[in-house]
Amino acid sequence: MAKYQLIYFQVRGRAEAIRYLFNDNGLDYEEVDCGPNWQTEWKSQMAFGQTPCLKDKDLTLVQSNAILRHLARKHGLYGSSEAEAAYIDMIVDGVEDVRGKYAKLIYTNYNAGKEDYVKELPAQLLPFEKLISKLGDAKAGFSVGSKKSLSDYALFDLLDIHLTLSPSCLDEMPELTQFYKVVLSRPGITAYRQTDGFKGRKINGNDNQ
Repeated sequence: MAKYQLIYFQVRGRAEAIRYLFNDNGLDYEEVDCGPNWQTEWKSQMAFGQTPCLKDKDLTLVQSNAILRHLARKHGLYGSSEAEAAYIDMIVDGVEDVRGKYAKLIYTNYNAGKEDYVKELPAQLLPFEKLISKLGDAKAGFSVGSKKSLSDYALFDLLDIHLTLSPSCLDEMPELTQFYKVVLSRPGITAYRQTDGFKGRKINGNDNQ
């Protein structure tokens, strides 16, 4: 039996950063597709009526960032000091702000809003360019400090989905470009992205990306 169980739909969505964390660190997990029986079986079991959901022995946890933080505490992915942990949280929360705007575009205003969103995107990503230069090591693929952390996965996933939306969005951001390329080349992530599971999932729950 796998150590962890991840319950989600068959899309990348809010579970993808969690999948990256699992695969980059060689953690044993299995996925359960809740889509076919979401309304009749799964939704009522979720604390807020939504997924992803992580089962870790007797612990059942929802909210994607809470799941990331739980796994990070267990597996040494929360920095090397209280200050680094605080910066990691800051980056994850910054990612969440941008992701909220992205979700609004994808699900409510894609056709009418995409052009303006793409124009404004560099300004949305610039704070991460500055932060990774100050706090992390882009050449090593670290968003904060000198080792892997949970913010690596949140930030990498944010960049990945936006490079699909706007392939030129990092053209003027050398730090983020380097960070993205290094994380992408990590063996566990490279291998995961070659699987049928990854390739068969859409980014979002509709056809917009």
